[in-house]
Amino acid sequence: MSEFDHVHFLKTLSSEPGVYRMLDSDNQVIYVGKAKQLKKRVSSYFRSNITDSKTRVLVSNISDIEVTLTNTETEALLLENNLIKKYQPRYNILLRDDKSYPYILLTHHKHPRLAFHRGSRKIKGEYFGPFPSAGAVSESLRLMQKIFPVRQCEDAYYRARSRPCLQYQLKRCSAPCVNKVTEDDYSEQVDYVRKFLTGKSDEVIAELIKKMEAASMELNFELAAKVRDQIMLLRKMQEQQSISGNFAEMDVVGFAHLNGLNGIHLLMIRDHKVLGSKTYFPKVPKDSSEQEILTSFLGQYYLAPGATGRIAKEIILPFEIEESSALSEALTQISDRKVALKVVTRGERAQYLQLANKNALNSIAVKQSTQDSINKRYAQLKATLRLDDIARMECFDISHTMGENTVASCVVFDSQGPNTKEYRRYNVTGITGGDDYAAMEFALNKRYNKLVDEDKIPDVIFIDGGKGQLGRAEQYFANWSHTKMPLLVGVAKGTSRKPGLETLLIDGGRKTIPMDSDAPALHLIQHIRDESHRFAIAGHRNKRQKQRTQSLLEEINGVGSKRRQTLLKYLGGMQGVKAANIEQLKKVPGISPDMAEKIFNHLHDKG
Repeated sequence: MSEFDHVHFLKTLSSEPGVYRMLDSDNQVIYVGKAKQLKKRVSSYFRSNITDSKTRVLVSNISDIEVTLTNTETEALLLENNLIKKYQPRYNILLRDDKSYPYILLTHHKHPRLAFHRGSRKIKGEYFGPFPSAGAVSESLRLMQKIFPVRQCEDAYYRARSRPCLQYQLKRCSAPCVNKVTEDDYSEQVDYVRKFLTGKSDEVIAELIKKMEAASMELNFELAAKVRDQIMLLRKMQEQQSISGNFAEMDVVGFAHLNGLNGIHLLMIRDHKVLGSKTYFPKVPKDSSEQEILTSFLGQYYLAPGATGRIAKEIILPFEIEESSALSEALTQISDRKVALKVVTRGERAQYLQLANKNALNSIAVKQSTQDSINKRYAQLKATLRLDDIARMECFDISHTMGENTVASCVVFDSQGPNTKEYRRYNVTGITGGDDYAAMEFALNKRYNKLVDEDKIPDVIFIDGGKGQLGRAEQYFANWSHTKMPLLVGVAKGTSRKPGLETLLIDGGRKTIPMDSDAPALHLIQHIRDESHRFAIAGHRNKRQKQRTQSLLEEINGVGSKRRQTLLKYLGGMQGVKAANIEQLKKVPGISPDMAEKIFNHLHDKG
């Protein structure tokens, strides 16, 4: 690799704000950074007295540097985080979990619906949150369903009802779909929900008390008892809130480092209540400083596309960072309100910070305990298979029903366990139905035929099957063009197909690897095998269900693709279409009375 001519490059480099991208000899982006003064910042990498080993390694791999000028440091900060997300450079600190946060949605329908929502806000309605996790949203919806009988069902299911569903029987929905509640009463419950989700639960309780007293005065004891139960549930829910305090909206960022692992714990406070919390474990290059880790986390978490809704007015930090003012300015700009980053040492904020730090440390301990178990399994598997290292493993499985709708799965495990982002499914075509050997060859060809990145070549490939599947896999790799050759291992089930009785096959099934049923390495193999089996079956079932759904309606003359789509959407899937009577079918847009009768007779003649 030719050495990068930094002297010539720096002569022409601007001193304006901007972003720089460092590339290696393969033209891959290995680091993205931003600077208030590009020339000054980039020059610092090429000083002769650099003591930071991480920087020395980074510089030794630079083959080229690209820059993008910006008008301000804030623009540079925003661009930097977009590019880090795009390129995932190996010398940057990377926030692995970049999913958008979930919200609770109250739709703008005649009878509004309470629902879980994640992603772009295309649906008309009011959005409450963000919540720290999907579990926090589900728990909130579950509790509200007990208190406020507002519907949570899908719109298609709601439109297709001709009688109340089970939720009505359980008193968790007032069944507006079949007019079991008046418009005014339903609107009143929706208003309670709205107030509750905006932190006005005390106001809701006060209104309910007035309603209960009025019902008692009118001798409507049934209604009074019903409202009384609502009040009791609401008060109980208030008592179960984790913490409540003087601060309406605040994020508290805790930080901990233990045995080489860094944890950042985020405590989210909205409407004086802790909505929940979550610990992040960023991917950190060796010798990164705590300040660098925290700065990278804050930028990638709050400046990610679509993250505006989760920016709190006040963000409490565990220690000072150099980028504090620049980050505050950037967050203020994108959220259209003043955002403050603070370090505190006393008062209620400091108590929250102490709690966040404690949770970060505890999360690291739990993760390392789990990781220790994983490491033991990997260590024993390496010894059993006589491999120097196992950085990546893949496992293949085939699923079909009597040779139809064949689906192949490939799951990937690395040193952290399952890597679900790398999972793949393949719809197997062009083979004789039921030929698992040909299906395996099809899957291997799809997976590896156009493989370019040698880092993606696994150390071990597990084949869920016996000698036949393993032999076909070995035939495929006989003409392997890459230097690295994965070890192929067949996982054959025992005669009773019970876990612990598996046989590991190598060399086309000519050799077996004995393993005890309680061996940690075997448990790891079982985990991989079961995961590939689960993933294949899920794909097969989806494909089979889709085919069944389409085929039943496709058999009806005059029902084309548009009418099929309308029927399924309006009536809530094939189950709703089958359950619909002729009158309900007539209400579907584009379905005439004659066509409704034709569809009904065809589906019910089919049983």
